[in-house]
Amino acid sequence: MKRMKMFPLKGSVQHYNWGGTAYLPALLNIENPNHEPFAEYWLGAHDKAPSFVEISSDETVSLNKYIEQSPVKALGDNIARNFHRLPYLLKILDVKDMLSIQVHPSRKYAEAAFKKENEMRIPLDAPTRNYKDDNHKPELMVALSEFWLLHGFKEASLLTSTLKSVKELKPLLKVFTSKGYEGLYRYVMEMPQEKVNEMLQPLLKRIIPEYHKNAFKKDDADFWAARAAQTFNVTPDIDRGIFSIYLFNLVHLQPGEAIYQAAGILHAYLEGQNVEIMANSDNVLRGGLTPKHVDVIELMNLVKFKEVKPAIIRPKKEITEMIYATPAKDFELAGYLLKKNESLKRNARTAEIILVMEGALLLKEEKNELLIKAGESAIIFYDAGIKFKALAQSQFYIASAPVNRR
Repeated sequence: MKRMKMFPLKGSVQHYNWGGTAYLPALLNIENPNHEPFAEYWLGAHDKAPSFVEISSDETVSLNKYIEQSPVKALGDNIARNFHRLPYLLKILDVKDMLSIQVHPSRKYAEAAFKKENEMRIPLDAPTRNYKDDNHKPELMVALSEFWLLHGFKEASLLTSTLKSVKELKPLLKVFTSKGYEGLYRYVMEMPQEKVNEMLQPLLKRIIPEYHKNAFKKDDADFWAARAAQTFNVTPDIDRGIFSIYLFNLVHLQPGEAIYQAAGILHAYLEGQNVEIMANSDNVLRGGLTPKHVDVIELMNLVKFKEVKPAIIRPKKEITEMIYATPAKDFELAGYLLKKNESLKRNARTAEIILVMEGALLLKEEKNELLIKAGESAIIFYDAGIKFKALAQSQFYIASAPVNRR
């Protein structure tokens, strides 16, 4: 009996506190009467929250187990041999409140650190655990709405200008001039909490009243510093992550624009919705703007202390396809827009996830048909020849992985 290569796929919602209450429930057609935060929707095969393959109306299996049964048939020889698992994780995010300042490890570092924490017998779900798996986590995000984020250290001239213009931060200029990016970041991250309070309290006292008067626009770091103070300062101690808002690039993306986060680049999402694809990992080291665990010593082992000029990715456009190019070897993402009754054909190079954002798609694979509507997903396995037909104007994304690259 021929093995089917196309199935509906059911993802997993993550209810983190920073998530919105309306966007994902509306997209996924889920009622949310208690206004619970819906932060992320995961589609993939991470052990923490795998998606489920709907084999039939009364049979489902986790994507992990489905792939484990026959990795080569599911992924193709190249991806199965090089990664031994689905190499990517696809997400939709709804960022209502600011996410933590964070950085991700390289693959080599993650493998060693994960092994070390296992040997130390730190439980995977322990709040002090840094490494949840042995993988790196490069990631690409594509804005679905206007989107604001922090991304890497400002260029030296811009950072110098910032430290000169924000009077409360002027003492940091001497540190930056003499010790550079690493010296400056170590200084603010290792500063005693009393000193953090002493330096930031006058700044917040000045900007918070102006924030409440709507005096700042979102392209002003003062706006986000004041908002962060309102969100994270639940004790008399001030979150030192507020320093990073002034040290990092503030980036504003329009819908359809994207940005890539490589290993070692500090970043934080501030507001908006996006679709995100990354290596199949949940490894995050945090540097503030969070009530979660912050390990400054380990964080410093990962950070690339250099200036970053944000590279906004605008897709390479074909007739119906928008390809987001990155150096990542674990994933590829392409967006599509089909008018009603338009169609396209695709041969899956590995296991590929289709996520419909708008409209309705009819997928045909030989004698099999599958209808997926807005908020629904499907997975197609290696070497499936699929015809996509739009039953209404349809916007969708296809997550895949580069073949013959490692």
